[in-house]
Amino acid sequence: MTTLSGAGAPDDARALYESAQQREADGDFDGAVTQYRAALHADPRLREIRQHLTILLVRLGRVDDCIALWQTNDLTEADLHWLDDLSWDAMRAEDLPLAGAYGRVFTATRRASDWFPGTTDSGRPPVLNHRPPAYLTSAKLRHDIDQLLYLRDREIVGDEFAPVIDAYKAVLGRLHATATSDRISLTGDDEALIGRYYNRVLHWRDTPRLPYALSDTWDRDAVERVFRDESIGLVVIDDFLTPQALEEIRHFCLESTIWSSNQYSHGRLGSLFNDGFNCPLLLQVAQELKDALPDIIGTRYPLRQMWGYKFNEHLPADTTVHADFAAVNVNFWITPTEANLDDHSGGLLVYHTDAPAAWDFETYNNRQDLIRDHLARENVEATTVAYRANRAIVFNSDLFHTTAEVRFRPEYHHRRINITMLYGEREDDVYHRPASADSAS
Repeated sequence: MTTLSGAGAPDDARALYESAQQREADGDFDGAVTQYRAALHADPRLREIRQHLTILLVRLGRVDDCIALWQTNDLTEADLHWLDDLSWDAMRAEDLPLAGAYGRVFTATRRASDWFPGTTDSGRPPVLNHRPPAYLTSAKLRHDIDQLLYLRDREIVGDEFAPVIDAYKAVLGRLHATATSDRISLTGDDEALIGRYYNRVLHWRDTPRLPYALSDTWDRDAVERVFRDESIGLVVIDDFLTPQALEEIRHFCLESTIWSSNQYSHGRLGSLFNDGFNCPLLLQVAQELKDALPDIIGTRYPLRQMWGYKFNEHLPADTTVHADFAAVNVNFWITPTEANLDDHSGGLLVYHTDAPAAWDFETYNNRQDLIRDHLARENVEATTVAYRANRAIVFNSDLFHTTAEVRFRPEYHHRRINITMLYGEREDDVYHRPASADSAS
């Protein structure tokens, strides 16, 4: 049981809490919720009350009620770590709907805004607290301005966002005046202008499940056979999603203001699962992949992470070669093919070599000097997979890979978007275990 965060919890709060636990054990869930709420009101210092009530509400499907429970000013970083861990525990247990529900509660707590997750029962805007450190870049500001204009032009949001757009433009103008291309902390005047909006979720597109997400036009058995028998473990799937699923996921990525990671070169932006890259349809895709490919994913490898990347119109070739921590990597592209200005590029370059088994994550994911030296020393061959909308690549996650040169149309809705789902751990890979145990030194 969780240790109390404050001493001297009133006896009535403890009695109410124990009564709630008993009612929950007896199957009286509504009564348990009522008692938990009364106990929390009596003593908000009892952290385990909120924790038990969170788990119960989510399992009852009352996610919005659970989000409201976390709209309080007394949260600590430890509270948020506990909530974050719930989604990863559910993912490891292969309960993706539960992981998604906890992820949504975490995002709504960590990245709340004046508009998301909506007004509280009292009619007040959400509590804005505990945002992760935020850094400004010109590319991120330009993206956010373009996205808000896209939403306003399509009447997805209203004129209430006009002052937000103006504030972003003012910060972008100041950043241009300083002639810096580096990330800088969001402080002072910039915090006053856009602190309530920047890297917060202003709009979240509801994107529910569909009857089917994966297209039935590709041969599941053939994909598994090629992946198993191909020495490096690489197979390409066209017409990956149903047309409706592709369109819905595309709208989710264009409309949801979840693109908070801007530490990448050349203006690329990312969004991870608990940043907000989480909706029922994406989780449906992840689950249907496990069911469609039982031999190479199936129950052997749980989903471990899911993310999306958005690109500027140009990315130089061979920018960041890396491998991932998983056993199986599924990468698919959703931007229309006609946005690509180079039919032979814009996709993925996959090298025919594993990350050495002795290398740790920091080395095989980020150490460009060691990676490039390794590839040059081994004179490694590579396969180039050209960009096509609705094309997926299933490959051994240990393989070094990099985005091929990107030259896309400059409009917001033409930005290249790729989605990655990682399954399992590299050390558990049964088909393509890394052969090299070279030292990183």
